[in-house]
Amino acid sequence: MAPDEQKRAIERLRAHYVVERELADRLRAAPPHERSGLYVTVYDELFRRVPDHPQWTRRRTPEEQAARIARQADRLLPFLAPGGVFLEIGCGDGALSRRMARHAREVIAVDVSDVISRSQDPLPDNLRVIVTNGTGLPLPDDRIDLAYSHQLMEHLHPDDAMAQLQEIHRTLAPGGVYLCVTPHRASGPHDISGLFDEVATGLHLKEYAIGELAGLFSAAGFCNPTLQVELRGWSGLWPLWPGLACERTLNLLPHALRRKLAGTFPLRNLLGIRLVAFKSRVERGA
Repeated sequence: MAPDEQKRAIERLRAHYVVERELADRLRAAPPHERSGLYVTVYDELFRRVPDHPQWTRRRTPEEQAARIARQADRLLPFLAPGGVFLEIGCGDGALSRRMARHAREVIAVDVSDVISRSQDPLPDNLRVIVTNGTGLPLPDDRIDLAYSHQLMEHLHPDDAMAQLQEIHRTLAPGGVYLCVTPHRASGPHDISGLFDEVATGLHLKEYAIGELAGLFSAAGFCNPTLQVELRGWSGLWPLWPGLACERTLNLLPHALRRKLAGTFPLRNLLGIRLVAFKSRVERGA
C-alpha cells in the first residue's frame, strides 16, 4: 500500500471509529423507552456517515455467499426436527431464512429492518417476515422449535439482552432450542474500537464471555447450556467447563497477549461463542 493510500486508510478507520463511538454512546445513554426506535436510526446514520463501512464494501462472490449460508444451515439442521418451526432473530438480507425454508414447516425472520422484504426475489410461501423494535417478539407462547441469532447479542444494550432472552424463551416450545452466536470478549474488541481500545466502545455495546452469557441464559429460564464447537471439520456439543477454564487462564494475562492467544487455533474455535440452550420440556402445559 502506498504511503498516501495507507494514510487515507488510517484516517478513514479513525473517522469510522469516531462516528461509531458517538452513535454507541447515544444508544448506551438512551432510556429504555427511546432505545427501541434508536436501533434503526443509529445504524441508518452509521451507514450514511461511513459510506466505506465494511458491510457495504466487503463483497463475496455468489459461490462464497452460498457456501457461508450452507455452513450455517448445516450447523442448525441437527436441532430442527422435520416439520419444525425456525426463528431467525436479526435476519438481515434473509439468505439463511430462505435456505432454512427448504427444511422447516415454517420460518419466521425477525429484524429491525425490512431489507429482506425489499428483495426482488419472492419469499418462500412458508417464510414470514416480522419487523420489531429490537427486543420484543410479537409471537405466541410455545411456538418455536429452533431459534437462532448470529452476531446479534453484542449489538444489544446490556439492559435489553435479558428482555430479549426472556422473549425468546417464552416463544420456544418446550424442548425447543436457542443457538446464539456471538464473539468472545477475550479476542476482542470485534468492532471498529478494537483498533483503538481494549474494551468494545463502538456498536458492540457489550461483548461477552462464556460464563457471563451462560449465566444470563439461565436467569432467563433456559437450561442445559452447552457449546457447539468445530475442530478440523468435526462439529459437536461440548460442556461449558473447557471454555470456562480457558477464560480463567486468559484473564490472568495482559490484554494484548490474551487477545492474541484467544484468536489462535484451537482456542478461537472454543471461544468463538456458539451457545446452545434449551427450554425445559417440563414447561409443557404449565
